Amino acid sequence: MKVFVSGCYDMLHSGHVAFFEEAAKYGDLYVGLGNDENIFALKNRRTVNSDAERLYMVKAIRHVKDAWINSGMGKMDFVREVEALKPDVFFVNKDGWSQEKEDFCKARGIRLVVAERIPSPGLPARSTTALRTMLAGTV
Repeated sequence: MKVFVSGCYDMLHSGHVAFFEEAAKYGDLYVGLGNDENIFALKNRRTVNSDAERLYMVKAIRHVKDAWINSGMGKMDFVREVEALKPDVFFVNKDGWSQEKEDFCKARGIRLVVAERIPSPGLPARSTTALRTMLAGTV
């Protein structure tokens, strides 16, 4: 089984790794990363780590079979890559779910799995937004 996830994965943290670990329980995990230009367009901020650095770190995680930088723009920047990969499962967190993703998966016969954010045992819950907020308070 092929499992696909997509995201920014900037400021890589234990929450990302736990997400990859959970997704990989469904099969071989493939990760599409948003490109720097698209992330800036969507979030109006630059990434901390470049495309190349984020890709290097994600590929180094043992739960990830392969990863790449998505070629598209917008919230559905992964369309070309998903159509080429033909995954069995598209795995998202609750905050990553959208009707557009659900319709996209349904039209292609892909199972959409919506997961809770569950930290690895003994570790705190992590999100990039919370880390950015925490760091902004220390500057």
